[in-house]
Amino acid sequence: MLQASALDCQRGARTVLRGVSLELHPGEVLGVLGANGAGKSTLLATLAGELTPAGGTVRLQGRALAQWSAAALARRRAVLPQSPALAFDLGVHEVVRMGAYPFPELAPAALAALADEALALTGAGHLAGRRHGALSGGEQQRVQFARVVVQLLACRTPGEYRALLLDEPTASLDPRHQIALLGAVRSLAHTHGVAALVVLHDVNLAAAWCDRLLLLGAGRVQGQGAPREVLSVANLQAVYDLTARVLDHPDRPGQPWVLFQPQDGS
Repeated sequence: MLQASALDCQRGARTVLRGVSLELHPGEVLGVLGANGAGKSTLLATLAGELTPAGGTVRLQGRALAQWSAAALARRRAVLPQSPALAFDLGVHEVVRMGAYPFPELAPAALAALADEALALTGAGHLAGRRHGALSGGEQQRVQFARVVVQLLACRTPGEYRALLLDEPTASLDPRHQIALLGAVRSLAHTHGVAALVVLHDVNLAAAWCDRLLLLGAGRVQGQGAPREVLSVANLQAVYDLTARVLDHPDRPGQPWVLFQPQDGS
């Protein structure tokens, strides 16, 4: 399990987050919410091992993250940053197969089948024959998501813990593909036992697709738990400095539906 305890995170001389504790459980989607500059991406980078914590600990399966080699870590967690860069204009299928680099033992035929499975799961199968550089931003995001899906599903060890860390993966997607991507994340968690953490801005998307939420505000955890518990009027006011109404979703009883009020009261 990926665990953070009393985590302090810094960017330069500025302390961005203080005292953050969380556990990322197999079979669960944890959504991370907060205003711009709240430290969501900093938290994800620290959990991924890309940023050294200023205080507290991050552990994977009981061992400090720093004790894991890069190769061993890549076999147990996959990260999709906000803007994944690709220096070479490769074919889409080649890009997706790159997700299996930590698994050199995977046979070519098995890798090709796994790439096809990942493209189908992410709704990008029709892009398989195209060049990555010729795709739109949203299409590239879906292909990069398929790449990290390959990285996760390439692990064939029964019961092996696998973590997926996604930083604003829906930012460049239209509503249809936002829903498709988050549905795929939930499928990876609930069907394949992946532990998923996804940074989002849309609180209603988070409420619909995440099992638990972590809400960041003023450098600390403002709320953590089920969407109905976290998305309270008081929490939303404290984090976003906006008045909100929290209703029951008209089509999904028990799911909160947040309406933010305009500042001018209109």
